Amino acid sequence: MLDLLLKRRSCREFEDRPVEPQKTQKILQAAQLAPSGKNTRPWEFIVIENKETLQKLGNCRAPSQPFLPKAPLAIVVLGDTAKADTWVEDASIASVIMQLEAQSLGLGSCWVQIRLRQSNQGMSSEDYVRKLLGIPEHLAVLDILAVGYPAKSLPAHTMEEVTPEKIHRETY
Repeated sequence: MLDLLLKRRSCREFEDRPVEPQKTQKILQAAQLAPSGKNTRPWEFIVIENKETLQKLGNCRAPSQPFLPKAPLAIVVLGDTAKADTWVEDASIASVIMQLEAQSLGLGSCWVQIRLRQSNQGMSSEDYVRKLLGIPEHLAVLDILAVGYPAKSLPAHTMEEVTPEKIHRETY
C-alpha cells in the first residue's frame, strides 16, 4: 500500500484512449467496498464517457477545469444526504479508494472538488453538475474524478515528505 501511495499523483494530462470497461468496473466495485459509517453506503456514481458531456463538465468550476474534457472517463460521486449524516466522509473515502484502484490498474486520476465550489456559469458547481446530469435533489454532488491513462509520468513521492512532527502521541 505504501508503494501505491508513493506512486499516486494527481493526473491532469491523459492519453487519447478509452479506459477499458473491465477497468472501469473494477474501479466502481472498489468504491462500493469502501468503508462507510454504520455500513450505510450512501454513495452513488455517474459514469461519463461521452465527449460532449465531458466538455460541458469542464465548466463545473471557476476557473474551468481544462483537463476534464480531455479525460476519457469521469466519475461523478454523489452522496445520499437522507441516508447518512456522514455522506461527505463516506463518499470521500469511496473517491480515494477509486483513485487508488485506478492507480493499481495503471491509470491516473484527479479529484475535481464540486461541493462548496462555484462554476464559471454563474451558479454553484453542484447546481451546474446537477442540472447537466439530471441529478435528483436528495443526492448531493461531492466531486468528479477524471480518470485515464497518464500522458506523462510524474515523479513518485518520497518518504522524506512524511513529517513525523505531525504525529502526536497520547496528547498534543
